[in-house]
Amino acid sequence: MHIEPGLVEGTKIFLSYATAAGVVGYTAKLSLDAIKRDGLAALLLRAAIATALVFCFFEVLPHQPVGVSEVHLILGTTLLLLFGVAPAAIGLAGGLLIQSLFFAPFDLPQYGMNVTTLLVPLFASAAFARRIIPEPTAYVDIGYAQAFKLSVVYQGGIVAWVGFWALYGQGVGVDNLSSIASFGAAYMAVVLIEPLIDLGVLAVAKLLHRLKGSMVVDKRLYSAA
Repeated sequence: MHIEPGLVEGTKIFLSYATAAGVVGYTAKLSLDAIKRDGLAALLLRAAIATALVFCFFEVLPHQPVGVSEVHLILGTTLLLLFGVAPAAIGLAGGLLIQSLFFAPFDLPQYGMNVTTLLVPLFASAAFARRIIPEPTAYVDIGYAQAFKLSVVYQGGIVAWVGFWALYGQGVGVDNLSSIASFGAAYMAVVLIEPLIDLGVLAVAKLLHRLKGSMVVDKRLYSAA
């Protein structure tokens, strides 16, 4: 997911620095909570795996420019369910940064917008997961309806943020609105795919009993809250 260069320019881009600082600060708070709960080594290991996966998602999986941004299969909810919210957030921010630094330096000015767009929906999805997944339920036991709802929250949040940045940067012109609509329609198609991937990954995880209780995955993956 990349905000197109030039979409937000001039002094307007300073807002993205503020929102990025906010999400980084909140990620730091979640990371401290994760360290207290599972330890520093577990957080670092999960974050490193998530970062490598995110980089692969961006560079290896198909992606297509549409309208004001690109359509990617980010699999944010997959990362959330496997590793927990803090490692997933670090992975999304880290993978995006590595790609921007070494493979797409023209995206660096948009990093604040991109990281905000990826992380705020992740935080919303984590909060929503606590509401729709009962405490006695391990993540490997969730159903399609729950995975679908999580995907709608995450992907819908990304579309909403991309739309916000586009309107903030370019206004409400017909061409801009058309580009936002094109991106939104194409991106929400991911909602049809991501829940199936989530359930497939969770099914594999359910078979890999050796991961239960390890530092590699979040405890909630196998155990009730």
